[in-house]
Amino acid sequence: MNKFLYNLIGKLIPWGIPILLIIVWQVFSKEGIVSSKILPAPSDVFVAAVKLAETGELGHHVWVSLWRALTGFLIGGSIGFVLGLLNGLFRSSELLLDTSVQMLRNIPHLALIPLVILWFGIGEEAKIFLVSLGVLFPVYLNTYHGIKSVDKGLIEMGKIYGLKGFSMFSHIIFPGALSSILVGIRFSLGVMWITLIVAETISSTSGIGYMAMTAREFMQMDVILLSILLYALFGKLSDAIARFFEKRWLKWHTSYQEHS
Repeated sequence: MNKFLYNLIGKLIPWGIPILLIIVWQVFSKEGIVSSKILPAPSDVFVAAVKLAETGELGHHVWVSLWRALTGFLIGGSIGFVLGLLNGLFRSSELLLDTSVQMLRNIPHLALIPLVILWFGIGEEAKIFLVSLGVLFPVYLNTYHGIKSVDKGLIEMGKIYGLKGFSMFSHIIFPGALSSILVGIRFSLGVMWITLIVAETISSTSGIGYMAMTAREFMQMDVILLSILLYALFGKLSDAIARFFEKRWLKWHTSYQEHS
């Protein structure tokens, strides 16, 4: 029982500050300390969410945003992962591609929005392209760095045991780089939502960002706050899923054994 309570408290502690802020926010709004026109109470935001859910509007916008985020993440993450593998494993690929990738990485991808709109219009392609571009580079850099940082002693040991080619990669190189790769994935998930927020508020006809911009036109502060909270919750959920797989796939790693 003590262990159960200890684990329960450990899981609840990280939510202490957000819950406290929501309570303070509710009290300040209801007591009139903060005007509802500036910051509606959490209860009002919840009521707005229920109304939008009943009409089906909330579900539609959430699904559209999730689809854009996941599609862009899969495309950009896959490209970044493959490039990181190639440039990390093969010197010839690194010489050919790394400089170009680094040049592109230093261009703020959100600054490309006007150009992307001219290329793709305001359809789904533009948003997915921006999300893909945003997540590509964190995954690339951490995959590349992870492979380059694999202990050379382990590689030599693998050679002694007769490992080479794919066997060397699957038993030594990839497990050694996995920690860095997963860090890149966690970081790219944050970039994914930031990019999507901007893309949906600038050019969109659906999605959470579009819902927020439409609410702005009608001064619906509760819906705007709901949109912001949805992005925050999905961002936290994405990170929690990434951390779950991080602990699951890195059980053998001493650092993760200490924190699991």
